Amino acid sequence: MLRESHILLFSIFIAGLCSIIYELLIATTGSYFLGDSITQFSLTIGVYMATMGIGSYLSRWVSEQTLLAQFIAYELVLALVGGSCVPVLYFSYAQDLPFQFISILLTAVIGVLVGLEIPLLSRLMEKHYSLKANLSNVLSIDYFGALIATLVFPLALLPWLGVFKTSLLFGLLNLSIALTLLWYFFQQIDRRLRFYLRTALVFAFLTLLGLMLFSNHLNDKWNESVFDERIVHSQQTPYQQLIMTKNKNDIRLYLNGGLQFSSIDEYRYHESLIHPAMQRHHNVKSVLLLGGGDGLATRELLNYPQVQSITVVDLDPAVANLAKHNVYLSQLNKQSFLNDKVEILHLDAFVYLSDAQQYFDLIVIDLPDPKTISLARLYSKQFYQMVKSRLTANGIMVTQATSPFFATKAFWSIHNTIADSGFKQVVPYHVDIPSFGDWGFVIACKARCTQATQHLPGTRFYTPELEPALMIFPADINTRDSKVSSLDKPHVLYYYLEGWKYWS
Repeated sequence: MLRESHILLFSIFIAGLCSIIYELLIATTGSYFLGDSITQFSLTIGVYMATMGIGSYLSRWVSEQTLLAQFIAYELVLALVGGSCVPVLYFSYAQDLPFQFISILLTAVIGVLVGLEIPLLSRLMEKHYSLKANLSNVLSIDYFGALIATLVFPLALLPWLGVFKTSLLFGLLNLSIALTLLWYFFQQIDRRLRFYLRTALVFAFLTLLGLMLFSNHLNDKWNESVFDERIVHSQQTPYQQLIMTKNKNDIRLYLNGGLQFSSIDEYRYHESLIHPAMQRHHNVKSVLLLGGGDGLATRELLNYPQVQSITVVDLDPAVANLAKHNVYLSQLNKQSFLNDKVEILHLDAFVYLSDAQQYFDLIVIDLPDPKTISLARLYSKQFYQMVKSRLTANGIMVTQATSPFFATKAFWSIHNTIADSGFKQVVPYHVDIPSFGDWGFVIACKARCTQATQHLPGTRFYTPELEPALMIFPADINTRDSKVSSLDKPHVLYYYLEGWKYWS
């Protein structure tokens, strides 16, 4: 038979589980939409902890006479606010509302309510345990619930449900505290308060359940409001959200809301990424491609018959699967990932280079922009030094380097970091890509960069004669005094965020 103490211990465990999940959800959603994961997680943790302290302080004014009823009421509000936090953030982003302010406000409200939980639960358990045992039980079970939450969130909840459904699911789970306490202690609660609590419980349950049942429809509507084109593929992976859209002949891929390519002009980007480097090496046989999970850079590399092997290292298997099996993308990349010369590894680029033993004639870096700390390390001096160590004697590296117009300091930080990493010659250039604007690239040669006289495959944009124009930088974007970026001091991240915030 259930005892009162068991009910309360169950409540503590669920409270610890849900409270951390809400924190992770808000920070992760903020990182998706705004980038800069350091700022989003730091703000969320800081505001959350501070407002938890406020909630704990406010708990002293909860009277003993209505302690149980008030605790149930707070849990109902917490379940409703916490459970709907991600839908609210999605809505605010789609409607161009002040996302950061709303994120902080939600964090603060949840923090205050969570701060009330532990003191009130401790007071409810006073009659069952001594003070020493009471604090030990409450805190240990609460922390254990938090541990479970931090394990299941990245390993199960995010890849299986995504942030939207996870938010609603844990709102419903949080609601079980109020339901259980109201059921078990029903006779101990004032009759008038019972009516209000039951009504509030039914309202919260129906709201969260309705949002959960219609979550797919709501997500579709949200995508339609954010993406103008028809969505032909939508997927949440452990790493990111994939959206593919189609508008007449224009196929677009978005990762976490950021455009990766448009089929109308992607050839400009990928030809500029691959062919200038290939024209500077007489005999590229082995290629390492870091990123490029869409298969478009590989398509360009396969135009050179002398290339014998292409190793693609891309973290997210879902992108490569899309490139292989999606009819639109596989047509666009000419089924490049099905070629026998191509090997695909799903690893972190930094980890792969740390362990790699093979040498390559060409290393192509087609990674996302350095908008988070985890991505910024892939633009560090240490990373480029590892790249150089995996090149053959006459090997060449080329990387995309964000926009020299929108993020000028970030572009030159990438250039200066590569130049400081021991390469013999570093060549920056930029290309106009209508979907992206002015976009930058950097070639780095282990020996001297020389123009090779080899056959150029059929191209739509790039020609060797065009190169001199691509290497001219007007005065307004030719400020080359940016700092070198390292693991310890990721200057490129701050330059990037500073540059793009004025254009977002």
